[in-house]
Amino acid sequence: MHDDELAAAQAYVRLLEATRAALADQDQAPLYLSLLASPMAEADSALRRAGLRGNEARFFDLVRSLQPSMSGSGH
Repeated sequence: MHDDELAAAQAYVRLLEATRAALADQDQAPLYLSLLASPMAEADSALRRAGLRGNEARFFDLVRSLQPSMSGSGH
């Protein structure tokens, strides 16, 4: 995995974790959604730098290598 690819996968994992945290409490979610703007911009920029826009299969392979729980196997 190249540095740019690693950075893109890590940025996505951070965005995913921030999104889960922001949406954890349905009553408070509207207050926290604006906090996702920065992680979304970071992930978008990292994807562009790594040349992964439009190459979702490769991108999610990289994410799964960092976050094996995202394999869909439920383990």
